[in-house]
Amino acid sequence: MTQATERTELPERLVELITHHLEVRVDRDRLTPDVTFASIGMDSLSLMELVVAAEEEFGIVLPDEALDLSPASTLGDAARAFRDAA
Repeated sequence: MTQATERTELPERLVELITHHLEVRVDRDRLTPDVTFASIGMDSLSLMELVVAAEEEFGIVLPDEALDLSPASTLGDAARAFRDAA
């Protein structure tokens, strides 16, 4: 699978939250499902900010699994948690 194909698997709204709301400075082409939060400079606090922002932005309540996201979790893990809550 190519990086471009993997990239399209991430919800655009998740990418927007990471790059705009949380202002993570990263090339959007690097944001693939297998990228860890730690590798793009996100720590536990920024993950909690992401969860709160996602709940507000999407009008959802994320499951407890979303609260278990860690810097070692991948963007794909977050995408699944967000999708399951929608």
